[in-house]
Amino acid sequence: MAALPALAQALPAEVEAALARVKLPRDAVSLLVVEADGKAPPRLSHRAGVPVNPASIAKLATTFAALELLGPAFTWATPVYLEGSVRDGTLHGNLYIKGQGDPKLVAERLWLLLRRIQGLGIRSINGDIVLDRSTFETAASNPGAFDGEPLRPYNAAPDALLLNFAALTMTFTPQGGLAQIHLEPPLAGLQLPPAVPLTAGECGDWRGGLKADFSDPSRIRLAGGYPVACGERNWPIAYADPRSYAARAVAGLWQQMGGALTGQVREGRVPAGLAPAFEAQSPSLAEIIRDINKFSNNVMAQQLFLTLSLQQNGTGTLEGSREVMRQWWRERIGAGDTPLFDNGSGLSREERITAQQLARLLQAAWASPLMPELVSSLPVTGIDGTLKRSRAKGAGLAHLKTGSLRDVWGVAGYVHAASGKRYVLVAIANHPQAAAARPALEALIDWTARDL
Repeated sequence: MAALPALAQALPAEVEAALARVKLPRDAVSLLVVEADGKAPPRLSHRAGVPVNPASIAKLATTFAALELLGPAFTWATPVYLEGSVRDGTLHGNLYIKGQGDPKLVAERLWLLLRRIQGLGIRSINGDIVLDRSTFETAASNPGAFDGEPLRPYNAAPDALLLNFAALTMTFTPQGGLAQIHLEPPLAGLQLPPAVPLTAGECGDWRGGLKADFSDPSRIRLAGGYPVACGERNWPIAYADPRSYAARAVAGLWQQMGGALTGQVREGRVPAGLAPAFEAQSPSLAEIIRDINKFSNNVMAQQLFLTLSLQQNGTGTLEGSREVMRQWWRERIGAGDTPLFDNGSGLSREERITAQQLARLLQAAWASPLMPELVSSLPVTGIDGTLKRSRAKGAGLAHLKTGSLRDVWGVAGYVHAASGKRYVLVAIANHPQAAAARPALEALIDWTARDL
């Protein structure tokens, strides 16, 4: 990338005005606009060498490194093992499911996995279903530690056998004077009322009106009502006891599918030497990173991050993956200072990177044969993902990864300008009122696209 100017540049007038309107100082933002091919000096550089917290923009490094290190066609296998013999529809022995980091083993894919087990002629298991999650080594975490919101699905922790993002979805459907409740997936041992009363009035804060209590892992209590004006609505939540989620989900779905189990669903390890009966395959990495980047899925990004060290070292660990990222960065992006990598998702107070480093990453990706896969995974302004409601002018002119945390708001990616040039744009605010910078950063997107 061309050398940055030594002196601070004046910001575009519309960006200065937008910052002034919300009383944000210029040193609250880091801005860099440079041609994607790196052949010309930056159009704009402001605090581009200052390390900042990128929030979810960190997913750019995780996903591009994964594309290069694993390949876009990479898939995760979840092997299933049978210990014992199958006679008259019964497996006499244990069944093992070994997690290997699949980021998208959602409820419908778990159902397909269990259907394949039934396709082997197994309707009853005279033994246990054993869940092996040993391929990741991660410390036990408190889902509310990051921001005090333990029931928000974005706080789900990574797991070698991550099922349905450890989340539940309650669907409320007005019918016959009540709001019928459907829970997906079914969790063994979890009680939920089948319906709640309908109420009059506007939809408004319908979740608050339900007066929900999720503190008991064995029972969801709903003491309020549901406004009929809301129609059908979904409420996704993280399960109160994430460590027991996988066992409850497997047991609940197996039972719902008509399967019998004389033992229990428990944790354990696959016995040495046992060959898998089959392996369930995930979607390809190229598909997975679209979910990660377009919708900023934190736990999927952390699954991918841990997979980097799993593939190189045989076990997925945070420090192992940090070292894989540091080595890849030195070899691929530059041998100077490397960013401070944490967990791969940006859901971190520790992660640090400069606008200049992000621009080098994006320029390297632009010159890579894998550029189409990365760019197509990014939200498109005014069209989809986390930028669907963007107020930047000219829908579809930019592919940008967003990032937001308390004290952080930013975007980074590519802008298609009126001249036909492609620009790399990095714009990140770190400030207690960072969210207020959004109009200024959207003004920068418009300024970048308008280069005639």
